[in-house]
Amino acid sequence: MNINKENSLLNHKTVYDLTPFTHLDFPNHLACIVWMTGCNMRCDYCYNKDIVFSKEGKLSPNEVLFFLEKRVGLLDGVVLSGGEATGHNLIPFCKQLKKLGFKIKLDTNGTNYEQIKSLVELNLLDYIALDYKAPQYKFNEITHSNQFNLFSKSLDLLITSSIEFEVRTTVHNDLLNVDDINAIIGDLLKRAYNKTYYLQEFLNTEENIG
Repeated sequence: MNINKENSLLNHKTVYDLTPFTHLDFPNHLACIVWMTGCNMRCDYCYNKDIVFSKEGKLSPNEVLFFLEKRVGLLDGVVLSGGEATGHNLIPFCKQLKKLGFKIKLDTNGTNYEQIKSLVELNLLDYIALDYKAPQYKFNEITHSNQFNLFSKSLDLLITSSIEFEVRTTVHNDLLNVDDINAIIGDLLKRAYNKTYYLQEFLNTEENIG
């Protein structure tokens, strides 16, 4: 990718908002959260409705970098979240974050396999939180997308890589039951996943998508 194209990507307002400080979202690190616009899923329980449906953000990656230049030595890392952060080309942004010395965590639904693969191979990520939305037989119903196979490829990629990552599922009792969670656990064991599997409680904001 040439420099002019990278600069152009960094100037687009693809950042919905910026949370300047968190000690909860990046394990063992003080970080900020960069909320990227848009998502390719429409999960019924999602509480980031405004971000999911947003077409343009409030900030560009360059404006975030300007903020972070003043946080060098104060923050350890940056969380790229959304929406779905990999709906955008994150490589130029991550390169600049690394130049500033920040560790990078990616929150993702895993459906942009090619970009995740590139980010991992370029050593631009330090941690990934991968959402396992639902077992394959309920995936379309929960996410309103048909991209389980891409998610599955990303999961296999991460399991065979050396990157630190976690798998997590958001649980809404009307959408997922005990058998569904056990099906996910069974699939993870079959794939030889040996890290922690996190269950997240559904957050009701009364503005959820479903």
